[in-house]
Amino acid sequence: GKAMIDYIVKYYDQILRMLLDHGKMVAVSIVISFALAFVLSVVVRRFRNLSGVVLTVFVGVYCIPSLALFAFLIPFTGLGQVTAIVALVLYNQIFLIRSILAGFNSVPSAAREAARGMGIGFMNSLLKVELPLALPAILGGVRVAAITTSGITTVAALINAGGLGVLLFDGIRTMNFNKVWIGVILVCAFTLLLNWGLSVLEKRSLRRARGER
Repeated sequence: GKAMIDYIVKYYDQILRMLLDHGKMVAVSIVISFALAFVLSVVVRRFRNLSGVVLTVFVGVYCIPSLALFAFLIPFTGLGQVTAIVALVLYNQIFLIRSILAGFNSVPSAAREAARGMGIGFMNSLLKVELPLALPAILGGVRVAAITTSGITTVAALINAGGLGVLLFDGIRTMNFNKVWIGVILVCAFTLLLNWGLSVLEKRSLRRARGER
């Protein structure tokens, strides 16, 4: 209503800063998460007996409630965004490693054999032949990780990491439901937009993998 609009007009600079902090934490977390997951997936793919151990470890990490994981990390990384990002990177591994491995496993064996027949090495085959074909499945995992990350980033406001969660928790603490609703709307809008953008990339990569324009 009018009260919500008045609040946005009065505090738009603070709200914008929270939105930018939220976006930064999500983006940095996803980039670091993907880099780590890709390296781990390549290692697991090369040494397949490690896959069970790696996946079990990250399933265990994902089962830890976010506030408990934050509390565990705070003595090492302190309050703020660093702790939030470390926790988000750890949470994302299970989605990303699974999707990367599933993507590579979906590559037709004929494509691998052709790469092997051309005499290119393991990493060249992985990056130049298998990765483009595996990309749709990988982006599906990135999309799930990004949605999850946005939700957990909201909770990170409780450890002074900033972001849109500040609006939610401050609103609840002060019984200011205009702040709560603005926070809810912005988190939902940000997450839906992120989901849509990654869905578009996923569909494009699927068409390319099929050889379509």
